[in-house]
Amino acid sequence: MKADPTAQAKLVTLAEVDAEIGRLTHRRSTLPELAQLTEAEQRVRTARDAQVRAETRAGDLDRDIARLERDIDGVRARTARDQQLLAGSGVGAKQATELQHELETLARRQGVLEDEQLGVMEEREAVGVELDHTGGEVTEAEAAVTELTGRRESAEADIDASRAGRDRARAELVAALPEDLLADYERIRARGRVAAGQLRESRCGACRLELDRTFLGQVRSAAADDVVHCEECGAILVRGR
Repeated sequence: MKADPTAQAKLVTLAEVDAEIGRLTHRRSTLPELAQLTEAEQRVRTARDAQVRAETRAGDLDRDIARLERDIDGVRARTARDQQLLAGSGVGAKQATELQHELETLARRQGVLEDEQLGVMEEREAVGVELDHTGGEVTEAEAAVTELTGRRESAEADIDASRAGRDRARAELVAALPEDLLADYERIRARGRVAAGQLRESRCGACRLELDRTFLGQVRSAAADDVVHCEECGAILVRGR
């Protein structure tokens, strides 16, 4: 393949631009804010899960407290009724004995229910503290996500602005290159390699390796418009500039 030496020289600039684009792409995908944001989002999920568990437990305890209150009210109402019957006239000795026994049973039942209610209320108070704590953790974690999202977006915007400039520079360079020379360059670049490099003394500017003397002699004796490739990495070797 042959190409004007001026066109070949543009390949070095193109390779530099492509290298910068690659660095910008890598930098964008490895921003420290990305990992930090992932961790912060996990903290939000963990905090929300804890909050939901606490809310569920609080709801269960509230229902238990309400149920116990109803049971205690029922016992109190039954006690009041029995006391009223016992105090009334026309109650025989047997009925009075039965009522007295029932009142004692109701009193024990009320004591058990009230003790249970007290225990549940104490647990509910502890869960209330946990709810406040988990709510604070959710708020703090969400604030961290918001702050990190802003930092990430700002960093990405800076990188994207630089990338846009490099993309424009690349488009201008590509437009000035012969199609066959560009195709050769892109074929090499598609392999994940630096596609062009300046020949500096006896080193390839793409792979930085020292080249064989015999090969160098062939390169230097080639016509100026011959497109030559590094024997080590395959990059287009640009001679003179």
